[in-house]
Amino acid sequence: MELDDTMDVIITSDQLSSKVASAAAAAEATAASANTDKPNFAPLSAKDLKGGSRWEIRRIRVPPHRFSPLKVDWMKVYSPIVEYLKLQVRMNPKTRMIEIRTCEETEDTGAIQKAADFVRAYCLGFAVEDALALLRMDDLYLESFEVKDVKTLSGDHLSRAIGRIAGKDGKTKYTIENATKTRIVLADSKIHILGTFQNIKFARDAVGNLILGSPPGKVYSNLRTLSSRMKERF
Repeated sequence: MELDDTMDVIITSDQLSSKVASAAAAAEATAASANTDKPNFAPLSAKDLKGGSRWEIRRIRVPPHRFSPLKVDWMKVYSPIVEYLKLQVRMNPKTRMIEIRTCEETEDTGAIQKAADFVRAYCLGFAVEDALALLRMDDLYLESFEVKDVKTLSGDHLSRAIGRIAGKDGKTKYTIENATKTRIVLADSKIHILGTFQNIKFARDAVGNLILGSPPGKVYSNLRTLSSRMKERF
């Protein structure tokens, strides 16, 4: 039967109580089933996240010119990876690679990536003390580029550009490092910068200006202005 607007609908108290009781019972049943069906998993370890018994492995190739220094600094490279990150590491002289692997004692799931970045930074030419910062701090990055990425140069023009970046006795490079709080490695025409994202940008801009032909004096003045601004900020 259809109801029009002029008709009144009367609901007794017994009907209202039964409806409320049935709604409450349905809500309790839904909550009970939800609590029963909700899974309860224990936290996963680094081993479980990587497929049970299969360990995660990283291999970093060592350049020929860094293999001899690596033999001298091996204990400095080996110790923090094993003691701090709880990883297994070995040097393979035949393949000239450093092999890193997780194990049962590994707790941090990102430990192997930190170790790989640390070893890669050392292989690029950074000192062990500078590369260790990648293990202690989470906001440090590595950036690499070549002179030709800024400007296509060759022959004497390329040599002069590299000389402007280094400066006499490395003065220009040290000035950029101190002003931007970064570390810079010059490897032929390649430039590697280690630091925070913002500081890498400042150092890259300074190096790019030198490659484009800006005199070191102008770059020094810009760096001094930048350094004063960073001191005021922090």
